[in-house]
Amino acid sequence: MLPDSPTGRYGGASANERRTARRERLLDAGFELLGTEGWSGTTVRRVCQRAALNPRYFYESFGDLDALLLAVFDRGLAEATERILVAYVTAPEEAHPKAEAAIGAFVEFVTEDPRWARIAFVEALGNEALARRRLETLHGMSQLVAARAREFYGVEGDPDPIGDVAAALLVGGIAELVIAWLDGRLHVTRERLVEDVVELFVITGEGAVAIARRRARAAKRARGGTA
Repeated sequence: MLPDSPTGRYGGASANERRTARRERLLDAGFELLGTEGWSGTTVRRVCQRAALNPRYFYESFGDLDALLLAVFDRGLAEATERILVAYVTAPEEAHPKAEAAIGAFVEFVTEDPRWARIAFVEALGNEALARRRLETLHGMSQLVAARAREFYGVEGDPDPIGDVAAALLVGGIAELVIAWLDGRLHVTRERLVEDVVELFVITGEGAVAIARRRARAAKRARGGTA
């Protein structure tokens, strides 16, 4: 490779642009290997070979292999989260349409590319760093669901933990349902899977709100107030 020009540009790209492009090539290579051969078949050497880059460029962007694996996971997560939030925000202001838009976007994302499904639901269980990130992600999604639900039902200041319990139950349950469906253990179409999950999601969410309100009324009565 020829040295950079005095302007810091080579082939029309700056040093930062070239570094960003190399990082994307490494991420693409890591995604392909992790999604097809798994984390045990994803090594620094093989990632560099697939990206057609010298290994020194790997460490320009990533401290070690786990850092690359996490970056691959996070990139997919960011795209999934954006799709879910866009679908949710643009859906009609009713419980079923909101839930159907968000859940449908999530299920579509994790099932449209088998590589991402494998990374999220198989490889994330076998690698320690990815397993920790998966748990963090589920917790973060649960918090997001709980916050959106409280906002939707107008109970933002409700301190009752039932909303957090319901959100954790729903997020973890949906993840396990998708795994079972991808494994062929649930004999329903993707459309029916989304439909059933939406129904259960709304029932559970509204049930949690009702429980929280009932508890609040009981607590008020116990303090000598009126229901």
